[in-house]
Amino acid sequence: MGVELEHSAAVRAEKKLRSWQKLLLKVLTAFLYFIFVAGITGYLLIFYGPLTGLKELYVTTAMTTYSHQYLAHLLVSDEEIQQIMDNNKVTEPTVNTDEKAIKVKQPWIQQKPPLEFIETKGDNYHGYLLKVANPKWVQLVVTDQLGSKGLKVEEFARKYQASAAINAGGFSDPGGEGRGGTPTGILITGGRILYKDQLAFYNLIGFDRNDVMVLGRYSLKQIEELGIRDAVSFGPFLIVNGEPMITQGDGGWGIAPRTAIGQTKDGTILFLVIDGRQIGSLGATLKDVQTIMLEHGAENAANLDGGSSSILVLEGKVMNKPSSSYGSREVPSAFVVRPLNQFTETF
Repeated sequence: MGVELEHSAAVRAEKKLRSWQKLLLKVLTAFLYFIFVAGITGYLLIFYGPLTGLKELYVTTAMTTYSHQYLAHLLVSDEEIQQIMDNNKVTEPTVNTDEKAIKVKQPWIQQKPPLEFIETKGDNYHGYLLKVANPKWVQLVVTDQLGSKGLKVEEFARKYQASAAINAGGFSDPGGEGRGGTPTGILITGGRILYKDQLAFYNLIGFDRNDVMVLGRYSLKQIEELGIRDAVSFGPFLIVNGEPMITQGDGGWGIAPRTAIGQTKDGTILFLVIDGRQIGSLGATLKDVQTIMLEHGAENAANLDGGSSSILVLEGKVMNKPSSSYGSREVPSAFVVRPLNQFTETF
């Protein structure tokens, strides 16, 4: 009798286990089916349905990377990719910046805080804006091992005892080593050209001897005539003489970490860094950056090197979250904020 009871209990337990297994299998099947249907539906909605904005964002984000452009070509035809990129271009300015539009206060406005730190958020990004009241405090600094090895932005800040710093110009990285020592375009510090590619004209983002931001394409002769004290090459320009350069689409660079610099009519400098490629902050479009700069009164503004190079240091602390898994990168140049009496005057 006892054996029969034990056998009966074992059978019931086995049936119960099988029942649970069947239920689990049904739930798992339903879940996988949901994922499959949702994935197919999402794909159709994005690439063949009404969600064209997401398709354009997908394409522009993929196409502005060197190693992941295949992701765009995998799902979208070459003709449509070209059309999307054309519809999201930044307008090329027809004129350079007008230095008369900026009225730098001499001395700078005492009632304004020297540095003002502001966090900014959008649907897909978390950013950090630093306002620098006196443009004389902003200087471009360059690695001592130019052509070989860069420095991390926090290392630039420590070396120059800077109150704040952001990454500046781009660099070439043919070996993929990320050493950040070889810039692109032109580098000018203290009125001296430290590096230049062999070009007829240079995309210039910098400051003249009157502390006015200069954006434009200039020859070496024009650069000398303008009295440029500090400058790098990068882009695109986002605001020129108060006019936004992105008037349709999102700028064509997708979403990513961003660094930008701007100047208001009273001379205040704007440093902007936006996190990307991470949970909580996927990144910003160039249009997002332009909008933030306009909201804070930028008369002129330009995009600087972004991606895993984007970093803002304030009072020795890294304020943002660099997207690179190994932290901040080595870069060839940085815009730093220092008191005027620490500058080496060259004019």
